[in-house]
Amino acid sequence: MCLINSERIGTSIGTITITSSPYGTIFTPNPSSLSPGLHGFHVHEKPNCGPAEQNGTMVPGLAAGGHYDPAGTGKHEGPYGNGHLGDLPTLYANGDGTATHPVLAPRIKIADLKGRSLIIHAGGDNYSDHPKALGGGGGVCDIVE
Repeated sequence: MCLINSERIGTSIGTITITSSPYGTIFTPNPSSLSPGLHGFHVHEKPNCGPAEQNGTMVPGLAAGGHYDPAGTGKHEGPYGNGHLGDLPTLYANGDGTATHPVLAPRIKIADLKGRSLIIHAGGDNYSDHPKALGGGGGVCDIVE
């Protein structure tokens, strides 16, 4: 993982172990340096975690593209809905900035992750496009490459 916000760009913040189960894919995070609270967590389309231009401004992590959506649903419905396949359960960071609770993504397979990026967003995720698009998680916080 590399931290994308502030002056710590490119600094490793931990690991995520990914395993398969009969119920879906299990993501076991072990990052540090996150802000306490919930963080949106998604598989993004491209393996490039670099910045990209949006409206004339370079945005960290934007080169990863959007949430992985091979069926073209155009909907953010969380890990249990029928929207983006890359919608994963939120991660919870403790007061010390660690997030070690495993999460289960029932629809995505390990094979779907090849050539993609895992992104931890700065804010939480309400698993909807309302009132804010893409769950309201805000900007990119951290990226797993």
